[in-house]
Amino acid sequence: MKQQEHNGVTFLSGDNAVNPDKASLVLIHGSGQAANFWEKQIAGLQEVCNVIAIDLPGHGRNSQAGMQAVSDYTSSVAAFLRDMQLPNPVLGGLSLGGAVTLDLLLTEASLVVAGIIFNSGARLRVMPQIFEMIQTDYPGYVAASPMVSVSPKTPREKVRHLFDEMLKVDPKIIFDDFKACDNFDVMDRLADITVPTLILTATDDKLTPEKFGVFMADKIPSASHVSISDAGHLSPVEKPEEVNQAIKDFLQARGF
Repeated sequence: MKQQEHNGVTFLSGDNAVNPDKASLVLIHGSGQAANFWEKQIAGLQEVCNVIAIDLPGHGRNSQAGMQAVSDYTSSVAAFLRDMQLPNPVLGGLSLGGAVTLDLLLTEASLVVAGIIFNSGARLRVMPQIFEMIQTDYPGYVAASPMVSVSPKTPREKVRHLFDEMLKVDPKIIFDDFKACDNFDVMDRLADITVPTLILTATDDKLTPEKFGVFMADKIPSASHVSISDAGHLSPVEKPEEVNQAIKDFLQARGF
């Protein structure tokens, strides 16, 4: 796995050189996370496709200022895609990253050949108590997060590193990420998405329940839906083999 940077955007990629004959999977993390969230996908998919996981502005190693609107993050990702000129780009994102992916599929669809939505929704409302807890007791918020974001069937040591890293994040970044999610709503525009789209849900996801994904799969004309069993909101880390297989099947069905 390689750490790279392009025009201020930091990202992780596989060890292989970009193969022009393969799809290029560009992955976007969720609120308060960073590119390293996708380590299992980079390792598990790099022989199948070119894999890049980016740090959104203000996250991970990206020193640019964080943002407060999904559309602003979308503009940043769109600029990255234009600059990189990757072959056959497929954009995928989890939660906040899923919202960014949906927004880009609606506003800049010519930049990609397909999309993947991981555990997200066309509308992402955030409970007021979460905002209050982030502001008043951030360590308590992080300590409580596994109870709602991880399946009870997932060993905690499998995801512990994510929450250890979250403790180091500026709480304002996560607060603003959730504000961006809270203001996001494209429920009445999903029928306008024209590129093939894979909707991934998880059976034990309490933050974005499976009904969110089923709704999107019903409304997006070229969507397919795969449910990951015994996984929560962080399914790419909880069940990487199953998630990676779903991605492989999706790409293969489209000739990549």
